[in-house]
Amino acid sequence: MKKKPCILTFGEVLWDLLPAGPRLGGAPANVAMQAVRQGAEALLYSAVGVDERGQQALEILNQRGVNTQLMQKIPATATGTVGVTLDAAGKPTFVIHPHAAWDQVTWSEQLETWLPQLDMVYFGTLGQRGGQSRASLQRLLKQAQAQGITQVVDINLRAPFYDTGLIRESIAAANILKLSDDELAEVAQAYGLTVQPQVVETLQALRHITGLQLVVLTCGAKGAIAVSATEVVDQPGIPVKVVNTVGAGDAFTACLMVGLLSHHPLTQIMKHACTVSAQVCTQA
Repeated sequence: MKKKPCILTFGEVLWDLLPAGPRLGGAPANVAMQAVRQGAEALLYSAVGVDERGQQALEILNQRGVNTQLMQKIPATATGTVGVTLDAAGKPTFVIHPHAAWDQVTWSEQLETWLPQLDMVYFGTLGQRGGQSRASLQRLLKQAQAQGITQVVDINLRAPFYDTGLIRESIAAANILKLSDDELAEVAQAYGLTVQPQVVETLQALRHITGLQLVVLTCGAKGAIAVSATEVVDQPGIPVKVVNTVGAGDAFTACLMVGLLSHHPLTQIMKHACTVSAQVCTQA
């Protein structure tokens, strides 16, 4: 029987306090849950508090088939929360509350046994907000890189928790970059680039400067663009009635990662990723 692709996601696990009520979120948790739905094994490396929200988060993750062996419980620190407001188009504004359990992820000796089984490591910029978590991630990335594991960075720029140095360091550690059209100008600026009218040119320049294998830009309702050394795929958006876009980018990333690990053609991967992320936008 063919082995399932195995993905480790690192970073924030939190509750999005939405107008419709609290929902479990955080990009690494969303990506892990969606990766399982796409047929992969997903391992989440993060932390929750010793509180009701933390317990509920672990229960939901387990129900969704996410491996929580690397999840840590941090005493006297709350499970992360984020205030979310939505505009008329369903686009969110986030207020990310400080001093959360996911800022304090310590190194796990268990990781040593998992590393040989991993095919991909996913991380973002927000998950590096806390010094302790950032140190743990840097150690993970160094060891994963030494073992030839593909590393995917999702540049999720949430003010004020990033700077040019963090953007460049995160991309330098990765093989694949995923970012949104809202983030392109700042990422380009970090490398002295300006966004060209033909966005593909900017993505190609960014890939060339950074030496990345693949750069993928999500463009909301307009779809997504992927640029590799040999291919450019411009996938149009899938029209749907948008209710809430929270988590759509994470669903896209999970589909992208599982598709790449399954060795599907890039055109097929991009179409599927856009289709699934569009479906997510129809959910409250």
